[in-house]
Amino acid sequence: MSKFLNIFLPAASGTALALGLAFGLAGRDYNKSTIESLEIQLDQANARTSAAQNTSDAQNEVVQALQDRLTTVEANLAAAASQIGSVAEPAPLKADTYQIGRLALSEEIAAWDVDVLPDGRGLPVGSGDVFTGEEVFADQCAACHGDFAEGVDNWPVLAGGFDTLADEDPIKTVGSYWPHLSTVWDYINRSMPFGAAGTLTADETYAIVAYILYSNDMVDDDFVLSQENFADFEMHNKDGFVLDDRAETEYAAWRTEPCMKNCKEEVEVTMRSVFLVETPPEGGSNSVMNSATIDGLPSFSATGPAFIPAATVAPKAPAATKAIVEEVSAEDQEAQLIDDGKKVFKKCRACHEVGEGAKNGSGPHLNGIVGRTMGSVDGFKYSKVFAAALDDGLVWDDEALASFLEKPKSYMKGTKMAFSGLKKASDQQAVIEYLRTFGE
Repeated sequence: MSKFLNIFLPAASGTALALGLAFGLAGRDYNKSTIESLEIQLDQANARTSAAQNTSDAQNEVVQALQDRLTTVEANLAAAASQIGSVAEPAPLKADTYQIGRLALSEEIAAWDVDVLPDGRGLPVGSGDVFTGEEVFADQCAACHGDFAEGVDNWPVLAGGFDTLADEDPIKTVGSYWPHLSTVWDYINRSMPFGAAGTLTADETYAIVAYILYSNDMVDDDFVLSQENFADFEMHNKDGFVLDDRAETEYAAWRTEPCMKNCKEEVEVTMRSVFLVETPPEGGSNSVMNSATIDGLPSFSATGPAFIPAATVAPKAPAATKAIVEEVSAEDQEAQLIDDGKKVFKKCRACHEVGEGAKNGSGPHLNGIVGRTMGSVDGFKYSKVFAAALDDGLVWDDEALASFLEKPKSYMKGTKMAFSGLKKASDQQAVIEYLRTFGE
């Protein structure tokens, strides 16, 4: 064997041994690292499993709580259904019905059951005084019914008319005609104010009714109306109505076979319309008495009128004349101003009287008003602001009267007078001159 082999073989054997040892040690380190990695992953998996279990337990508790609440709600609904029935439940079958719909619930009936009976049943809790009613009435009602319930244009008059029901043209107002106060409350509550029905509160409705009673001189200015004293109030015309017995006394005659042709041999015009409606040039409308009579009118039959009245020749228009301008004396001017004031004063007569025998009404009499101390008429119950004016010695001179007539509530803050005022200075001056003619 050569020397090279003797040297090389031992060296190769040592190298192999060293390499084997190195690979063994390396494999042992690799296995240890792998095990540690797997242990970490196992710990993480256990942690996630535990967290998932906790979340699942919490969610199960929420679900159980919801199920318990649902069970309670269903039990309550079942109990309610046994009391009032289901909204969708059909009505019980009855003979001679269409078998549609259902019975109304008590809550639905209550929402529509707002009528008020004469004994006060159906009234809501609430109250309202005359002073508040005056303010609400001025804001919500005066545009049609006037500041003093006297009526504007053709809108209904709400005050006055007592002892006129037997007249040819009776004035039917709340005070003179309506038999029950409940009708007033119920109508205002349902239908007023015009264009905004149903917007008034119960207290506002009580207050408006109280003011209407005050406007009819049926209560004092400190009156308060409520559901507690409502039934105690008696209206002026409570005994003026009779029971409707037409079903027993008249219906049988009406239900005979009606006549539809030539029912009377002759027909006559027995009366004219009481009122005529005219349209003035400035617009609006006025109701005027019809002075025409039935004299000279023909009767009518199936063949036509008994005769044709002769045509009335229209009067010829007067020839145009040249206008003559005449000087008007100071006396004539004053007389004309007083006459104008008398016409304007019609707006005041609902509350104030003048002339011989004038008495206090809703407002004090105005005899001797020009130059009189404010708030000084005996026997009249003034508001606090006029009582203070009396203490201060304030006097109704021309300037004070004009300012008050223009806008009462601005000049005398706190007055109960609901009148909106006279906007034209000429109207103010005319009324003052008219009042000046009445002494104490």
